[in-house]
Amino acid sequence: MKPDYGIDAPGVIRNLLIVCVAGLALWAAIAVHLWSGILVLGPLRLALRNMALFPAIGCGAMAVWMLWDSKVGKVRERERLLDHVVWRGDERVLDVGCGRGLMLVGAAKRLTTGRAVGVDIWQAEDLSGNRAEATIENAEREGVRERVDVKTADMRELPFDDASFDVVVSCAAIHNLYDAKDRERAVGEIARVLKAGGRAVIDDIRHGGEYARVFAEHGCEVVRKGANPFLTAFTFGSLRPVTLIATRSAPAPAP
Repeated sequence: MKPDYGIDAPGVIRNLLIVCVAGLALWAAIAVHLWSGILVLGPLRLALRNMALFPAIGCGAMAVWMLWDSKVGKVRERERLLDHVVWRGDERVLDVGCGRGLMLVGAAKRLTTGRAVGVDIWQAEDLSGNRAEATIENAEREGVRERVDVKTADMRELPFDDASFDVVVSCAAIHNLYDAKDRERAVGEIARVLKAGGRAVIDDIRHGGEYARVFAEHGCEVVRKGANPFLTAFTFGSLRPVTLIATRSAPAPAP
């Protein structure tokens, strides 16, 4: 059986589809003359036909793209992200916010004697079917179960010693912490558990500048890959995808 890495932000996709259907229904009602489509608000006279159609098309297109990316695009993107690491095969790897194991399993497939650990708090609103059992099942389906461990843990307080991982990866996870201080704590924790010379690959939909600053403050050299300008423009700046490659160049400063 093929692995199933779930649908990202299922609530967002649902809401986009609701807006799409409602907008198309309103446009159709106006088109067949069930309603004039004119809304009068005091001195304002609004023609709603195009105002309903264009947001409906935009929301529908975004929902379709998110579904495609959840099922196809992110698996392809995983390999590009993991190529930022020069693999030996004996690395100890940490996936922060591993979800159903997309990056965790991908990293484990590149190991021989190494081991990959995934941590998450399993929020279903961030990923459909998000639970540890699904992660283990995907590892079994991809043939790497013996190289994978899964733990329930908060990225703001990782239960690992300092300098204990050669590679840390995280994909579309840290932004789910809505408070900037929490995100800073999470990035600081990633830097803390990274070995000297180790590499962190962080891919997220926003806050790239913030992450880069915190990594630098914790003794890491950071290379920042630019965002997708089309996606940023299409979402009016709501999404600003960025990939950061942070390399530990010095021990983390004492707290």
